[in-house]
Amino acid sequence: MIDLGLTKLAVIGVVALIVIGPEKLPRVARMAGTLYGRAQRYLNDVKSEVSREIELEELKNLHKTVQDAAQTIKSDVESSISQNISEVENAWHDTPASTPDTSSYGSVSTEDLARKAREFRRKKVVRSSAIPAWYKQRHGGKLHVTSGAARVARFRPRGTTNASFY
Repeated sequence: MIDLGLTKLAVIGVVALIVIGPEKLPRVARMAGTLYGRAQRYLNDVKSEVSREIELEELKNLHKTVQDAAQTIKSDVESSISQNISEVENAWHDTPASTPDTSSYGSVSTEDLARKAREFRRKKVVRSSAIPAWYKQRHGGKLHVTSGAARVARFRPRGTTNASFY
């Protein structure tokens, strides 16, 4: 780049003032500034266009590699699924149909299993609630899950014994 200092610019200005003249110098300076600005904008546009093209090419290459990887994964999954299906079909056709052995469950009835599942779910709701257990204990919050009927009975006024609503 050209090294232009203050003294060199002053010499160029004096020469331009002598050659062009004081009447035309402002118009020429304005035109030179306008042309310089246009040239800068044009160069910036070219630079941005080149960078956009490079980024677009990189995105196309990335898209192609992702598509190739997805295709290989898809083919691997399809082959493993077809292999597993063939193994299951072979096992199904080779072994005779048998009933499941219920003796391994012991003497547990379905009512016991259902009751245990309900208790587990209820305890899980209490454990995973939004309020921590230490806060509940300190401030008298709920320590266990209560049904809707129990909550209504808890907050019903005790003075009235009228059981009918009709």
